[in-house]
Amino acid sequence: MSPMAISWIAFACVFAGLLLGIALRGKLPKHHLSDEAKDAVKLGMGLIATMSALVLALLIASAKSSHDMQSTEVTEMAADFILLDRTLARYGPETKDIRSLIPATVTNMIDRTWSGDGYRSENLDRALGAGADIFYGKFQRLEPRTDFQRALYAQTMQISMQLGRRRSRLLEETGGSIPMPFLVVLIFWLTLIFTSFGLFAPTNSTVIVILFACALSVAGAIFLILELDRPFQGLLQISSAPLRNALDHIGR
Repeated sequence: MSPMAISWIAFACVFAGLLLGIALRGKLPKHHLSDEAKDAVKLGMGLIATMSALVLALLIASAKSSHDMQSTEVTEMAADFILLDRTLARYGPETKDIRSLIPATVTNMIDRTWSGDGYRSENLDRALGAGADIFYGKFQRLEPRTDFQRALYAQTMQISMQLGRRRSRLLEETGGSIPMPFLVVLIFWLTLIFTSFGLFAPTNSTVIVILFACALSVAGAIFLILELDRPFQGLLQISSAPLRNALDHIGR
């Protein structure tokens, strides 16, 4: 389900809780709305509000950590591609065909990962998988003749393995870092809080408009958290600039 759909569901639940509170206020006996009852409800809602704030902070921290980690991986992959190209260039002219695969692989990765259809793990798998197989096939046919070439051969293998690990790590992180039960519980708590608002707040137009804006703000916060948890698409996607900049340096 898309972040937009989830955020609208959150808004509907929260605002429905507000309307439920307003409806209940007209049907409950007056002693249920006494000052003592209000104080008890406020204490309970204060506890739920505190827990909701903690869960929101946890979700933001988790999404931000995942977003930053994948952004770092993309930047380091771009650096590894440049280093791989430089190492093969020092090896000798016999690596020309192998070096020609690097810009094609990077371009394919950019086109598939930042495509209009949005990021999917199979895109990254296809983008790097096929190019890696051809690269390793040609690389294994190299026959180092000097100690310098053998050292560069080992370094190239190390960089290639590092790229493979980064690719695997990105594939593992495409599922998102926010568990759905956290969101369900958070929306339930927020609905309870807004129900208490409707139960005790005066029903004038100013209060309704303010609470409506608050419900929209809550839904917007959930939307931004979910967008942050999808680093390769949406409003807060990771930039492909590091890989595009790497293309300018590869092959020189």
